[in-house]
Amino acid sequence: MQDAREKIIRYYKGTESEASAVKLVDFATQAIKSRKCKLTGFLSPFEQEMTGVIANSLGELNVDFYGGYRGAERQRAAFCHEDFQGTPNFEIAVIKAKWNGEFARLGHRDVLGSILSLGVDREYIGDIIATKDCARILVDKKMCDYFTLNLTQIGGTSVQTVVDELENISAKEERTKEIKATVASLRADSIAAAGFGMSRSKAATEIAAEKIKLNWQTVKNASQSIKAGDVLSMRGRGRLEVAEVRGQTKKGRVGVLLKRFF
Repeated sequence: MQDAREKIIRYYKGTESEASAVKLVDFATQAIKSRKCKLTGFLSPFEQEMTGVIANSLGELNVDFYGGYRGAERQRAAFCHEDFQGTPNFEIAVIKAKWNGEFARLGHRDVLGSILSLGVDREYIGDIIATKDCARILVDKKMCDYFTLNLTQIGGTSVQTVVDELENISAKEERTKEIKATVASLRADSIAAAGFGMSRSKAATEIAAEKIKLNWQTVKNASQSIKAGDVLSMRGRGRLEVAEVRGQTKKGRVGVLLKRFF
């Protein structure tokens, strides 16, 4: 197991995911040693992929995910030893922050910014579902009292914060749009431009500003290669899946089928 552990950490060493990899490997190792179940904090989609890779690499483990409702993007993982006979408890609660929607327009970014300003680590926070006059915030259950006592303002607006029920959250329904396009090449800037409806130079600028991610990792440069199955996400613009690469046209361009999520 030690060799597999070191191999995983070495693979992610020097990347922005190194700290996450070390932490997840430690969780997995604890589950193996205890022969029980070990729960992680809330994970991004990329960290969830890492979790599956780690469980498969170390062996002796099964892994389950849950984010509080069907379709949640950020989810907690439960590393469970193969001898574990119980059902993992994901310890997820929902906090409802309510404000007067006639006088304030608050969104996901406002809510998350106010939470992080309290000094709360991102791993304690799952999805944030904001509407006109309230936001439901998926959290680690042990943080409920802290939020009800301390989350009194969002974006300078006073809010009332209470513990809500998970049953009040509806399953996520995403709008999608298929985009058929031809691109000069399978570069990140070309695909982003076609999918997000902008010029290639604008896409390159957004990449340089680290606003676009590839498979939930910051795009390294505009020329980074893209393949079928990859997911590009852009701050404030949703995400884009490369559903199919259809080969070259007579003019030497590459046909692609993109699926845009809103």
